[in-house]
Amino acid sequence: MSRKGSAEQLQARRLLAISLLEEGCSQSEVALKLGVSTSAVSQWKQAHAQGGNDALLAQVHPGPTPKLSAKQCRRLLELLKQGPRKHGWSTELWTLPRIAELVARKFGIQYDQSGIWRLLRRLGWSCQKPQRRARERDQVAIDRWRKRDWPRIKKRAAQRPIACSG
Repeated sequence: MSRKGSAEQLQARRLLAISLLEEGCSQSEVALKLGVSTSAVSQWKQAHAQGGNDALLAQVHPGPTPKLSAKQCRRLLELLKQGPRKHGWSTELWTLPRIAELVARKFGIQYDQSGIWRLLRRLGWSCQKPQRRARERDQVAIDRWRKRDWPRIKKRAAQRPIACSG
């Protein structure tokens, strides 16, 4: 069952439970007032008896230790900014497998694609797809065609009778 509230709110609820117990409320009364199970109140009471209020305080859950150090992350960002061609790939497109290979080559650390994705997100990078447009694209000519030719073509098509095949 998931807990509702922030770490501070949950801590306050545990401390409130202990103060209610100390005022003489039963465990079932405290559970009812706080909207929790009697077993939760029992666990809090036992933790308080063994470790005092400190046992009920919110704890930081740091998660796993990152594979790359802060210095290595800064170096990785420098390498990524150089572009894929600088590191031997034929296009200017970073992909998760390419970045995983770069990390393995430069730092000797193996990541799978999901790990690389989380690493990039932590470093402030996001997924971006290049737009597919011709290099020879002439935006001025396109704008001119849209303003001058397209309305004329559209108008002429609207004036034509619709032919039915029969």
